[in-house]
Amino acid sequence: MSASTPTDDVFVPHIPHRDFKAGLPFGHFRVVVNPTLALSYVVHITRVKYITLAAIGVGVALALSGYVVGGGVMVLLGIAAHRLVKRQAGPILLHLAQRNEAIYEEATGHGVMEVRRV
Repeated sequence: MSASTPTDDVFVPHIPHRDFKAGLPFGHFRVVVNPTLALSYVVHITRVKYITLAAIGVGVALALSGYVVGGGVMVLLGIAAHRLVKRQAGPILLHLAQRNEAIYEEATGHGVMEVRRV
């Protein structure tokens, strides 16, 4: 490699959000997402934990009041939503970072996501 091309060991300068947003669809950047940090970060940002607890709570209340099928559906929807967000944490983070500058800055600043030029 020549001196002008960065390798994986070389410090990569910060890439502004507008450049990231414009260049990502064209493949100008390589994005590395830390899966364990992304999971907790996406659960925090989307507040899926509270939505899940509310859906399960409503489902249990419906089941106890006699609407067993409706309650069961609500409980299953709550559990499915939480598992879906956990399974798709990386793509959800990439989607949110591309559309929101504050999320992009926070994710890249805290090491949840790393962006490098190709």
